[in-house]
Amino acid sequence: MPFGRRSKEGRPKLKIESDFFNFNWNFILKTMIGFFEHQYLSFKKTHLKNLISLAKVDGHLHEDEKNLLRKVGEKYGLRQKQIQQLIDSEEKFDLNIPESHDQKMNQLYDLVLMVYADGVVDKNEVHFCKQIVNQYGFKEEIVDWMIRLFDQGKPPHPSEWEELKQTAKEEFIA
Repeated sequence: MPFGRRSKEGRPKLKIESDFFNFNWNFILKTMIGFFEHQYLSFKKTHLKNLISLAKVDGHLHEDEKNLLRKVGEKYGLRQKQIQQLIDSEEKFDLNIPESHDQKMNQLYDLVLMVYADGVVDKNEVHFCKQIVNQYGFKEEIVDWMIRLFDQGKPPHPSEWEELKQTAKEEFIA
């Protein structure tokens, strides 16, 4: 009989092979989770690549810049080996533009920290940041504004950052 037992009302109950059903759903869920984890890992690596490109734009990678890159990579949950491979890579990285305003601002936050990482605000690094913000859809003036906000590499307090992101949205969208 293709149907299992009958219900109290006399209708046949559909018998489902639970192992087969669970296996397929588990496989689908694992595949979906894997896809999104890969996308998020790719996003984190791309952001680190943007920072590495900025750090190398002045012709050398200062030890303080490497330390900041490691710190950001760790914050994103990347392994030391992954971080080091990206730092050591001679590959020219393509810029990957974040979708949301918050992501763009958070990446710009890290970029400005990188400008200050070696203690020198290099004109090539500032120029690189301005090229990036153009592609992010911001006016170039946002870079100078943020450098002033980060007075000598001391970023604004996190409680201020949300308000500053909103100000940037109102004043610096191209």
